[in-house]
Amino acid sequence: MLSVLRNPTYRRLFCAQVVALTGTGLATVALSLLAYDLAGANAAAVLGTALAVKMAAYVVLAPLVGALADRVPRRALLVAMDLARAAVVLALPIVSRVWQVYVLILLLQAASAAFTPAFQATIPQVLPDERDYTGALSLARLAYDLESLASPVLAAALLTVVPYAWLFAGTSAGFVASALLVRTTTLPDPDPDPDPDPAPAPDPAPDSDPKGIGAARRPGAYAGAVSGIRLVLAAPRLRALLALDLAVAAAGAVVLVDTVILVRDTLGRPAGDVPLALGAYGAGSMAAALLLPRLLERAGDRAVMVRAAFLLPGAVGLLALGLALPPGTWSWPALLAVWLVTGAAGSAVLTPGGRVVRGSVRSRDLPAAFAARFSLSHACWLLTYPLAGLLAATAGPAASAAVLTAVALAGATGAAGLWPREDPAAGRGKPAPASRERGSSHVSGPSRSTSSP
Repeated sequence: MLSVLRNPTYRRLFCAQVVALTGTGLATVALSLLAYDLAGANAAAVLGTALAVKMAAYVVLAPLVGALADRVPRRALLVAMDLARAAVVLALPIVSRVWQVYVLILLLQAASAAFTPAFQATIPQVLPDERDYTGALSLARLAYDLESLASPVLAAALLTVVPYAWLFAGTSAGFVASALLVRTTTLPDPDPDPDPDPAPAPDPAPDSDPKGIGAARRPGAYAGAVSGIRLVLAAPRLRALLALDLAVAAAGAVVLVDTVILVRDTLGRPAGDVPLALGAYGAGSMAAALLLPRLLERAGDRAVMVRAAFLLPGAVGLLALGLALPPGTWSWPALLAVWLVTGAAGSAVLTPGGRVVRGSVRSRDLPAAFAARFSLSHACWLLTYPLAGLLAATAGPAASAAVLTAVALAGATGAAGLWPREDPAAGRGKPAPASRERGSSHVSGPSRSTSSP
């Protein structure tokens, strides 16, 4: 897995991702403290609304940006979005109204919605070998998990010597460092398409396309965004991937929303045990990311992802059953074990997702496909986050876990039915032949000329 870091281009991009993620983690802590300063007892409501704004920005803006990704140089787009995020973060500590926080979060996440899919679409072009790309996906998963564990510790250390407003400065510095690393990296041209088309279109007559075939076929932003979503919905493997995203979002929402209630109220444990519980979830995710490269070589994408998806409702369902019993000495280690399994299963589903997208569309369609998948997967979280919180507040965490178990089971079952067992790419995680699902990219029509943690 670490061998992919020998590629100098990917090494610089990975470093850019790590420093940007570290800054993002600092901003998460600082935003919580800012919300408390502005809203006091209503800080949770402020953070909840900010999270909804974040998800809404991802859902609405990512497909539009993906459709526009080939209209500017890839490197210029990534650098501009990093600098935009750095500027927005610097403005956060000087706001004095809650609505200003919402506006800045919208701007920040709009830039992230532009950056992330374009960044994701660059990696398979930098690492065309399937094994290298799988290692890069596992490294990216580890980076996200380490950020969730290390950034709060780093923030706590910094808060002993500086006010929390300085955490925003650290975030901005991370984005600037990311921009510098990307700016000094030579990125591959997004236009070449090494994969053969199933049915190449004949060249137009010389006088029928005076501006060139690319200009004649370039769609508008809205049409490009819709075509990216149609790309995802047209390929059976990508529809299955969306169902898998729903299963992960359902189980993950229980972890991220209900942990504090389970630890503090249900089990009556101290506040310091909340990060321990979340750490178990992150540890499971990291362990799976380390094991996945070899596992995928042996079993293939479909077998690993679908089986892991069925572990998610199993784990959350055990939680719902356990909550129906009186708490005892077994409750705390049982919760840690359930979170460990949930984190591992979620990572086993999410990490190979880039391989599935890469093997389902042409190279030029990668930004549109990654942007559409980015948007649709966050729509799943936009559904499950408030559902988990509302059920836990009104009916209790047991009811929340039970309902979201059903949602996760529906997602896993749907993925198993949508993803063909005879899928030629399912055997060893290799891209599908051009004559199969790649042909589904024709639903995008003109978007074939368009070129994504």
